[in-house]
Amino acid sequence: MALPNFNDLAAFVVVAREQSFTKAAAKLGVSQSSLSQTIRGLEERLDIRLLTRTTRSVAPTDAGAQLLKSLEPRFEEIQGEVNALSEMKDRPSGTIRITAGEHPALSVIGPALPKFLGDNPGINVEIIVDYGLTDIVAERYDAGVRLGAQIARDMIAVRISPDICMAVVGTPDYFARFPAPVTPEDLTGHNCINIRLPTYGTLFPWEFEKHGHEIKVRVEGQAVFNNTGMRLASVLEGIGLSYLPEDQVLEHIAAGRLVRVLEDWSPTFTGYHLYYPNRRHHSAAFSLFVDAMRYRGAAQTA
Repeated sequence: MALPNFNDLAAFVVVAREQSFTKAAAKLGVSQSSLSQTIRGLEERLDIRLLTRTTRSVAPTDAGAQLLKSLEPRFEEIQGEVNALSEMKDRPSGTIRITAGEHPALSVIGPALPKFLGDNPGINVEIIVDYGLTDIVAERYDAGVRLGAQIARDMIAVRISPDICMAVVGTPDYFARFPAPVTPEDLTGHNCINIRLPTYGTLFPWEFEKHGHEIKVRVEGQAVFNNTGMRLASVLEGIGLSYLPEDQVLEHIAAGRLVRVLEDWSPTFTGYHLYYPNRRHHSAAFSLFVDAMRYRGAAQTA
């Protein structure tokens, strides 16, 4: 069996990833007919069908999917090494893609960006807010952000924030009409602003802890949101009680716009971590970003 050359294999990876000869040809800067001939020649030399073609789509066969799974990370490593050589003579540059929840994006990454981007004019940063447990390898992100307890063991994790404390709050007007809860169980009698996240099949239970005793309460209320901003806006409007990260409400508490309850039951979660695959070669630009985001107030893994 004649061995394929690397250009043929690289072309196959692009076609299989794009699932379109038209898009792949545009990315590679070749004609569609030339690309189709390259893939056909590769299949003939390997003596196996790699792609299933229809008039509307292209999809890998089982053999093609297996080859793509094997080749794609290797070509990424090769490209990473080539990029690293280029960066040895040029200033760090490129685009860094990060997926994160709304809270860490606003409270941790956002405040660090002005200085980082100002110090590194050749680097672009793309932040995608997503509450799902995104597969950063499959979705081609450089890194993701999660609470420390949620990170898979095969990932490198760098702490980027202190521990996160949660707070239950409501407006003074709300508490003028309803008694403040004394225990988490009392929340079942209140109008609570609920949370629905894609990682849960149901509404997110409010978690509490006191003297080692943990409890989850499934609250009820008229409003349900899937983001921090709308929960904060709604509690400020007096709709009901909300369960929010402490840093998002301290200013409003100090100004008298919100009142905190159940503070002695407030749970603390391990802080946010930036995580990424340990097998992937990372650019100088990414290494600078990780160092800029690193939380230096406590020990962290790296």
